[in-house]
Amino acid sequence: MKKTQSLLAKGLSLSFLTLCSRILGLIREMTKAKFLGTSALSDAFGIAFQVPNFFRRLFAENSVSVAFIPTFKKLLETNSPDGNSETQKKITQDFINATFTLVTFTTVLFVSLGMIFTPQILKIFFSKQYSAAMEESVVLTRIMFPYLIVISAAALFQGILNGLKIFSPSGFTPILFNSIVIAFTYLLAPHMKNPARAMSVGVIAGGCVQALFQIPFILRNNWKCTFTTLRKSFTNEHTRTVLRLIGPTIIGMAAYQLNDIVSSALATRAGEGVYSSIQYSLRLQELILGICAVTIGTVILPDLTGFVQKQNWESFCKMLTLSINIMAVIAIPITFYSMQMKENIITLIFASGKFNADSIQMTQQVFSCHIIGLFFIAVNRITAPAFYAQQDTKRPTIAGLANFTVNIILAYILSRPMGGKGIALALTIASAVNMILLFTFLTHNPSIHISNVIKPATFYMIKIIIFSIAASAPVYFIRQPVISMFKGRNRLISQGLPIFITACIFGITGIILMIITKDPLIKAIKEKLKHD
Repeated sequence: MKKTQSLLAKGLSLSFLTLCSRILGLIREMTKAKFLGTSALSDAFGIAFQVPNFFRRLFAENSVSVAFIPTFKKLLETNSPDGNSETQKKITQDFINATFTLVTFTTVLFVSLGMIFTPQILKIFFSKQYSAAMEESVVLTRIMFPYLIVISAAALFQGILNGLKIFSPSGFTPILFNSIVIAFTYLLAPHMKNPARAMSVGVIAGGCVQALFQIPFILRNNWKCTFTTLRKSFTNEHTRTVLRLIGPTIIGMAAYQLNDIVSSALATRAGEGVYSSIQYSLRLQELILGICAVTIGTVILPDLTGFVQKQNWESFCKMLTLSINIMAVIAIPITFYSMQMKENIITLIFASGKFNADSIQMTQQVFSCHIIGLFFIAVNRITAPAFYAQQDTKRPTIAGLANFTVNIILAYILSRPMGGKGIALALTIASAVNMILLFTFLTHNPSIHISNVIKPATFYMIKIIIFSIAASAPVYFIRQPVISMFKGRNRLISQGLPIFITACIFGITGIILMIITKDPLIKAIKEKLKHD
């Protein structure tokens, strides 16, 4: 119970910041929808932003962080050979400096090469008939490519703070980023050639602020990030441990990110606006994933690492099970509700400016295929830390390669008859395959009794599905009358109030069912509130 309350407390605190960030991220997409819609210019900006983001995810968030945090935490908990704490602190500081130098050198090198070869890179995404969009995308990509440098540094700073179990500063930086991008778009759009360039400048400014904001918190905890020589960086034994761990992870993440690249290339060739509709749909999905999966995955990694080092596999399995249950109670009900109210949700959020009726129709079709994979993706994002905590990056890499293969084959096959819907459905199926493989690979560790995780998690998932079906029934019957009641009024009332009313009915029904059945998560929340 104490572990449940602790995880919930950390998760709720970080979730609040993540919720604010994701809401602002959604507002950022609403701003993009207003200024760009599902036009060729919107596709050009989306592709341009994706290129540096590909390398960001490769070298920063999903590689450096998962390899850096376990190594850093191990150094924090290790005594120096001579028993002197200052000696151990120096060893740890040298490791931070070596890693910081290596990350900066690598990203500067990639940015330099990337800006030179931008036209060649973008030929992957644009066919000859979209040459005008490609020309603008080249300009936008070159504006945003340096974002990779500052956001990689920001990810390393986040790794240091998370290793110290300090989550709030890093959780706040995306709020700053999204706020800056939104503000720059409105302020600069009237003064630049097009709104996409204004957003691109905002991306660079926001990335710089994300990195700089975290530095005072690192200094306050008596650590710092300074440059050292490349020789010291490559010869530092602990940095070499990170590189050894990072190798397979980069391959796995490259496969995962290649999913996005190939899917994007297929989308841009499927017709104007298809790529943008997929991105708007994914933004809605990421809003939910950010609140639950990313938050819980961030919180549990240091604790799972501690359990592995202490060989406390029972606590390891309990925390993993609890995390999956939290995913189930968030992702599954949202999936059922979103399937019923998808048109209203998309209309409320995006329908303004250049985002017209065709954009709404295109986006909701894609969203239907994306949202059914929400639970699979959420579970994948919290299961992966279970491997990283064991410093096992090979098996998630194999799962990532399988995900890539399944997704690309299905996306290619399904995009022809189904367009954007086929690309979205391919991602959902591939995510399910990835989840199954990750749980299968957990059985390779004889200390982990995976049945103690899968059985309770499966029963709990089935229970939540039944509750979600029950909660969907009243929404199904009152949805149309409620929509008709507010029809013809402004968008906030005509779409917002039906969503609010139906969501309240859905949520209250589900909570009542959980209280009646004495759900353990409800009980843990009650205990936490009483304790506070």
